[in-house]
Amino acid sequence: MDIPRIFTISESAHRIHNPFTPENLATLGAALRLEPGARLLDLGSGSGEMLCTWARDFGINGVGIDMSQLLTGQAKLRAEELGVTDRVGFIHGDAAGYVADEKVDVAACLGATWIGGGVAGTIGLLAQSLRPKGIILIGEPYWQQVPPTEDVARGCFASSISDFLMLPDLLASFNDLGYDVVEMVLANNDGWDRYEAAKWLTMRRWLEANPDDDFAKEVRATLTSEPKRYATYTREYLGWGVFALMAR
Repeated sequence: MDIPRIFTISESAHRIHNPFTPENLATLGAALRLEPGARLLDLGSGSGEMLCTWARDFGINGVGIDMSQLLTGQAKLRAEELGVTDRVGFIHGDAAGYVADEKVDVAACLGATWIGGGVAGTIGLLAQSLRPKGIILIGEPYWQQVPPTEDVARGCFASSISDFLMLPDLLASFNDLGYDVVEMVLANNDGWDRYEAAKWLTMRRWLEANPDDDFAKEVRATLTSEPKRYATYTREYLGWGVFALMAR
């Protein structure tokens, strides 16, 4: 069980596996008014930066589930580095269908709503682990402007224009599911640059260290094409944010 190798290579030096900066994560944690001892579940926890820094800064407890062995290992090391191993734990496993044994105050899925078959299904999955009056966090892309063609949408790694909504429509969709949007923090171009551009140096250094690897050809092709693709498509058309929801 693992994520595709291109991601474990290109994002191996990332602490945050989405367009959020450390400042965005801190802003979100403060905005949620987290209290010491609050319990969080993070499905698709990556390298554990959210849980680890929030445990350090806000005194929360939590568990993260991720299907990447590499990233789960990095999350455990990060917890040790920040001195929060007594507060957070990380499990290598499939987050799809995961329900916590103990109800949590915040249930999150940032950028991995495929685990529930989309936004609605993931919200439904997270709700199963949530205590009454708890908060769901969903990290999801949205169109900053509607792509003029399906080819442009595919350039943003969407399968079609219909994959994502404009921001007002995304917010309205949460309302239609019976949830109040109680907070949001949105990424900006600086965050996108740090998420995407940081991959390029990682890939270049991996290629220099692994010239004879069978996967080197794919990494070389990705490194060659990604800067132009990103600047042409993702940076221009795709937004990303984390939305805090409470059931009505």
